[in-house]
Amino acid sequence: MDWLSSLRGAIEYMEKHMLEPLSPADIARAVHMSPFYLQKGFQIITGYSLGEYMRNRRLYLAALELLSGEVKVIDAALRYGYQTPESFSKAFTRFHGFPPSQVKKECLAVRPFLPLKVKISIQGGKDVDYFIEKMDAFQILGFQRRIPMDRGYELCPKFWDEIQRDYLAPLHSGRQPQGDLERAVKECCVGLFGVCIEEDDDPGAFTYMAAGHYDGRPVPEGMAVREIPAATWAKFRAQGPLPGSLQTLNSQIFQEWLPGNQQYELAFPINIELYPEPDTENSSDYECYIWLPVKEKKL
Repeated sequence: MDWLSSLRGAIEYMEKHMLEPLSPADIARAVHMSPFYLQKGFQIITGYSLGEYMRNRRLYLAALELLSGEVKVIDAALRYGYQTPESFSKAFTRFHGFPPSQVKKECLAVRPFLPLKVKISIQGGKDVDYFIEKMDAFQILGFQRRIPMDRGYELCPKFWDEIQRDYLAPLHSGRQPQGDLERAVKECCVGLFGVCIEEDDDPGAFTYMAAGHYDGRPVPEGMAVREIPAATWAKFRAQGPLPGSLQTLNSQIFQEWLPGNQQYELAFPINIELYPEPDTENSSDYECYIWLPVKEKKL
């Protein structure tokens, strides 16, 4: 199943199972895609997380049923997955702007939310700056944090700000490392990589690492080591100040390159960002990269 077909299949699956409790893993399994890439791509292309889409659709359908007079508020709450009428009423009011008890009075103000239709006009996919490279497995060392899927653009830069403030800026300014952790930060070039990793135990979030090359030393407390498997990588170049240039490139990859290329598809759920010159990330000519593991499509 190609990229766009997978996204359309995900929407179709959600529509067919709207009254059932669905997790990102359930939806991803139905379209044979990793939860990480499905959630990342779905949000980039549609502007909604999977959870937001399901919630908005359910609240719209609930309003239609309440307007028909066929169900009571308590029945609609249970039917659309809410534990109590109170939690349903709060969500309904946030979405529509009035409580469910006033739906007939406010019928003209009901907020429509129809099934999404995924259509992409591929304009720049062939012009995205990238190359393909095979690499052996390697290990990284760094700091890691769990990030909710739908808050990556918000929380990853904040995580970097903390690492920059606490470690990178002082060490880059010439201060000598204090202790094993700071020596590891400096000598392993922590800050060279930003790595997104899907974890099997929680498809609603991913592990994000600010990392460098691991050289085999004892791992300092507060840091972690991960192995990146041998793979063929599509390496995309971004130019401009961070985080804007990188987020723009991410959108280009998922909106243009993935739907438009006929040779490659995503291989496994790891996404690597490479920051070669950490002291110049605010300059207009700053260059950084996104690496995605790929494999050739089966014809």
